[in-house]
Amino acid sequence: MKRREFITLIGAVAAWPSAARAQPVLPVIGFLHAGSPDPNIKHVAAFRQGLSERDYIEGRNVTVEYRWAEGQDERLPGLAADLVRHNAAVIAAPGTTQAALAAKAATTTIPIVFSTGADPVALGLVASLSRPGGNVTGIVNISANLAAKRLGLLRSLVPRATRFAVLVTHKGPLTRGTLKELQVEAPQIRLPVKILYADAADEIDVALAKLAEKPGAALMVSPDALLTNLRARIVAPSTASMAASITWSSRTRAGSRRSGGT
Repeated sequence: MKRREFITLIGAVAAWPSAARAQPVLPVIGFLHAGSPDPNIKHVAAFRQGLSERDYIEGRNVTVEYRWAEGQDERLPGLAADLVRHNAAVIAAPGTTQAALAAKAATTTIPIVFSTGADPVALGLVASLSRPGGNVTGIVNISANLAAKRLGLLRSLVPRATRFAVLVTHKGPLTRGTLKELQVEAPQIRLPVKILYADAADEIDVALAKLAEKPGAALMVSPDALLTNLRARIVAPSTASMAASITWSSRTRAGSRRSGGT
């Protein structure tokens, strides 16, 4: 045997045990969220539990790639594209409509599962509730359409309130539906209803500071993912510095409906 052939053979034999021990590549589940990990610990735990109930165990037979936008929606398209580059078998966008929209824009082939409180048809996520079409499906929690009822409930819970405020985001997918509903209910309570806008954490502080200038306010928070993620920042100064009552819209889970499979 020639020397070169012998070296090649020895190299192949030496590499064989390493190749034999190589672990199989696990399928990747992408998890895309507009918020941050800490406020969503329970949601992630529920997500993992749901996977395990279907015999998908993280680290054993699947890999979960988490991508968090940290409250910066403009990062979502890049994070979604990164999951596509990681060859995700499916992308989950639970509870954040903007994340679902970013995932849909990033791929037309990878299945996407979402949950939203907005109208997915109006947003362009699916073609219809009964026949979503494409690669996107999910759960719809009709919450924006209950804004008027929540405002009426807040009026009943806080009969001594002298004014009301509703905190929304400018670009949130639920804002339009919320404001439309409030146009119906606001005249019924016969008290001023002020719309406060916040698209970042510091803007929330400014909005609440204005609300705290006078006592007797009752605050309703839109079920927007950004506001939900920053709920501690909203509640703490409100309860500490003003006599305000807060109703958290995103806690309502009425009219839940599943859009059909792809």
